[in-house]
Amino acid sequence: MKRSILKSLTLVVAAQFALIAGMATAGHHAADEQKAADIVDTAVAAGQFETLAAALTAAGLVDTLKGDGPFTVFAPTDEAFAQLPEGTVEMLLLPENRDQLIAVLTYHVVPGAVSAADVVGLDSATTVNGEDIAIAFEDGTVSIDNATVIAADIEASNGIIHVIDSVILPNGS
Repeated sequence: MKRSILKSLTLVVAAQFALIAGMATAGHHAADEQKAADIVDTAVAAGQFETLAAALTAAGLVDTLKGDGPFTVFAPTDEAFAQLPEGTVEMLLLPENRDQLIAVLTYHVVPGAVSAADVVGLDSATTVNGEDIAIAFEDGTVSIDNATVIAADIEASNGIIHVIDSVILPNGS
């Protein structure tokens, strides 16, 4: 199932790149008129969030994160998902575990656009799933629960992405 989701996602990405290439060659739009990509398209284009994209698709959250926002997403990389115990991702992607998958994914999203400058002044934030994440800033490093922010302030048309090195889990998971 995961492979078919990834294949579908790859086709969507290929179509988006073809569309972007076509827009670039059209040349009749000024750069300042072009709209930045949303959070989902920005993450997909980065190439290191295939598992996250597959999970968002399985959870039915793609349209939400393509919405107006703004959202702040603490996005775990594919390597971060690979650190989970073997079989965890596959188990979460099963339709019968959709509620648990949604709880995990929405724990990575904070309403509003929270920049790195804002994050370092916080000790917690309430996520979309209603639980608080712990935020710590020490020796120039920001931690979100047990994860470290490895890239910050990736701007999207509807929010901000901060890349983290681990999947963070809500208390009920």
